[in-house]
Amino acid sequence: MKEKFYITTPIYYPSGKWHIGTCYTTVVCDAIARFKRMSGYDVFYLTGTDEHGQKIEKVAKEHGESPKSFVDKQVATLKELWKKLDISYDKFIRTTDEYHEKAVQKIFAKLYEKGDIYKSEYEGWYCTPCESFWTKTQLSDGKCPDCGREVELTKESSYFFRMSKYKDRLIDLIENNDEFLQPKSRRNEMLNNFLKAGLQDLAVSRTSFKWGVPVPFDKDHVVYVWLDALTNYITALGYGTDDESLFRKYWPADVHMMGKEIVRFHSIIWPALLMALDLPLPKKVYGHGWLLLGSDKISKSKGNVVDPVVLSDRYGVDAVRYYLLREVPFGSDGMFTNYAFLSRINADLCNSLGNLLSRTTAMVNQYFGGRLPVTDKKTAYDAEIEKEINGLQGKMSENIDNLLIPEALEDVFALIGRANKYIDETMPWTLAKDENRREELKSVMYHLIEVLRVAGLALMPFLPETAKRILSDVSENPETGEFGDRMRYGLSKEGAAITKGEPLFKRIDVNKESKEMEKLAGEGKEEKKEESPKGKNGEVKEEKKKKHGAEEYKEITIDDFAKIELKVGKILTAEKVEGSKKLLHFSVDTGERVRSIVSGVAKYYTAEEMVGKEVVVVANLKPVTLGGVLSEGMILFAENENGDVISVEPSKRAGGGATVC
Repeated sequence: MKEKFYITTPIYYPSGKWHIGTCYTTVVCDAIARFKRMSGYDVFYLTGTDEHGQKIEKVAKEHGESPKSFVDKQVATLKELWKKLDISYDKFIRTTDEYHEKAVQKIFAKLYEKGDIYKSEYEGWYCTPCESFWTKTQLSDGKCPDCGREVELTKESSYFFRMSKYKDRLIDLIENNDEFLQPKSRRNEMLNNFLKAGLQDLAVSRTSFKWGVPVPFDKDHVVYVWLDALTNYITALGYGTDDESLFRKYWPADVHMMGKEIVRFHSIIWPALLMALDLPLPKKVYGHGWLLLGSDKISKSKGNVVDPVVLSDRYGVDAVRYYLLREVPFGSDGMFTNYAFLSRINADLCNSLGNLLSRTTAMVNQYFGGRLPVTDKKTAYDAEIEKEINGLQGKMSENIDNLLIPEALEDVFALIGRANKYIDETMPWTLAKDENRREELKSVMYHLIEVLRVAGLALMPFLPETAKRILSDVSENPETGEFGDRMRYGLSKEGAAITKGEPLFKRIDVNKESKEMEKLAGEGKEEKKEESPKGKNGEVKEEKKKKHGAEEYKEITIDDFAKIELKVGKILTAEKVEGSKKLLHFSVDTGERVRSIVSGVAKYYTAEEMVGKEVVVVANLKPVTLGGVLSEGMILFAENENGDVISVEPSKRAGGGATVC
């Protein structure tokens, strides 16, 4: 019997236009669900919409519609978005579904009969956009600590859930179960800011509006939206209905995934409700970081909207999926920039993956008529390639189990990068000229096709359409559902048809396309051109040498130095800045993201010789525009006595994102 795996996103609030931040959790959960299915698990993946509450009622009224009519339209657009992004959910729940509303009423009545819900009067601070109650001490400068907006003092009759009754059990759960709430920073926040600071009973009904699930025994009250919403994780499985078979099969959830702003509801209120219902608790609650645009969370309310439909239509669905899965260090905040998005397409999808497929299939067609050769002959580099192939699935599985999604993708692209290096090492074009080395050429082609076959399988959970194209080109059936033993070396058959298809991704003119994206996304404002501290247009400025003496150096304290954030960055791409003889434009992977950096060193380095270098980057320098191109940091160079400029590099490979200390 297959092992069960139940994963959920939070259900989304349909109160406005969907943005790329909305997609983040869903795409991540989709990749995990797909990977688990291909690994042989019986997976249930749940998503949906949270459709009740004061905010929905207010927004619908502003649109001149009933709440139900308004949310119906919003849900339709969300489902279309999930279809476009190829989201493989098993069920989509709406909290306006009749079965859910009835189950919520049963849960409310059960808790009331048990004595865990009682009637009293609520007076406190309420944030309508977040649908959150706050005490005065929890406010931040008198405003909502989550969204920073105004709150209103609310006083009304309400039913309360005895959440304080479960304080000690909740503290024990979070303190002594490292797996329950992750990452660790979320545990400290919940313990110190909410549980140990004093846990109050929770108001779980409202009378000031009507758009909600009616309390079954008191029609003047509707159920508080968060009690209604949180119970979706069990009502979607049939809890509280005549058929609870799915609930018995899949509950408890293996992973509840959500943004960090709603961790409090999922790690305190939700387990307290489950404790009161005498139900098992979810195994893991994971609060990931925000996807930022500039320095703000991408959200409808702040106007920072990047349209995922526009991005998908223009650059492809898998390009959007790849960025969301690869760019953001999981658990931390990540930043969306047009430049980083486009650079990822160029560096990883076009240059690394696309070129490997294009070069390899072209060579098999040129040298062997499009049929895969097999030989017992080995080159000096084959054993390492075979080891990398055979170790890939295990490394990826470990990272997925630990919710290290970008790292799992890094595993795949490390194999792809190794294959590109293998081509340079074996030089198949040279082997093809020597008839005596024909067997070695066969071995090289076979190993490259095996890399592509296994990489294609490995990418299926992340980039489904791209993976299918790769697998079709190398004669691997992309429709076979599970990994099984398919991700091991040596399964390609002699004579398999190898197709030279269209390029997977087209190379992008990043500067030109970034400007076009600003127009499409409605972001664009002309950036004021600023001069680099190194001189006009960022060139390395030649200064007269000062004599050694007291005036040559300005002393700083260790505190001053600590303000400078130095990181190792790997240069992914480099090109001359149009219209400048001195500027080079680099895309630099500094671990947390890919940065656009401009340096005035074209006199000393060509673009080609900088690619692949590990350099030292000042990572917290204020962004400026140089030669019309955004520069998000500074690469350090040294100038010797002869006036030569030399890049500052670590003596050993450190990896992009390593901290200089």
